[in-house]
Amino acid sequence: MRIGVTAKGTTLDSPVETRFGRCPYVIVVEGDTTGMEILPNPYAGESGGSGNRLVSLIASHRVDVVLTGWPGPNSFAALESAGIRIVKGCSGTVRQALDAFLGAGPGAGTG
Repeated sequence: MRIGVTAKGTTLDSPVETRFGRCPYVIVVEGDTTGMEILPNPYAGESGGSGNRLVSLIASHRVDVVLTGWPGPNSFAALESAGIRIVKGCSGTVRQALDAFLGAGPGAGTG
């Protein structure tokens, strides 16, 4: 399973970015967290449609689930349409969100 986490920085200790379409980065890890890929979000500064474009980008990187704070309704629909599971309400660091999702820490909200 490939997990994408919206992030403010490029490390596992970066804070989770709660705004899906405006996140500066998506950190993609394998479910066992042995591999990591950093996806800069080229759409973060756009005035509209950034979330839908970001969905296309992460889908092209075979992401199965996204951990984020809150995707807007259009992004939520695009993620669902792409078959990508959404876990919303995430906070803390990327590492904490991953630990919570993988069952090693306090629970994260799910969507």
